[in-house]
Amino acid sequence: MNTIIKIALITLLFSAVSVSTFAQTGKYKCMIQMNAYQGEGAYVVISLINPKGAYEKTLAVLGPDKQWYNTLKEWYKFQAKTKEKLSAVTGASVGGGDRAMRTLEIDESKFNKGYKLRFESAVEEQKYHTSDVEIPLTKEAITEKANGKGYIKLVKLNKVQ
Repeated sequence: MNTIIKIALITLLFSAVSVSTFAQTGKYKCMIQMNAYQGEGAYVVISLINPKGAYEKTLAVLGPDKQWYNTLKEWYKFQAKTKEKLSAVTGASVGGGDRAMRTLEIDESKFNKGYKLRFESAVEEQKYHTSDVEIPLTKEAITEKANGKGYIKLVKLNKVQ
């Protein structure tokens, strides 16, 4: 086999491996609509929860000031242990009646295996909602509208093509 054909085959092989590696993460546009509540902007954290109910990864944090992360009590315990780097997933808090848009990167291999997305919310000097919204990580449920139980009115995700 000549050298050019060998190089072409090796290049093709590495291209196929790198494409399959990148294809495992899907991007989802996430819209969070807040209820019309009174008070400061809500801090919201979006986490990937494993089948045993434990935190696996932080997907997004809406709330810029780290001093208030401890108001998201259950997630903060996880964060304190793992020291996950959050700079790429943080943003502004969300006021009552407002909407927030985030793009979430979700590992496609986690679908249909008992994982879920958890949306926690907290407002300064008000109630904390550990599971304001939970969405089963299934191909069917991921794009259905999910209603909140606290400060979040609803969450809607759409796959980005």
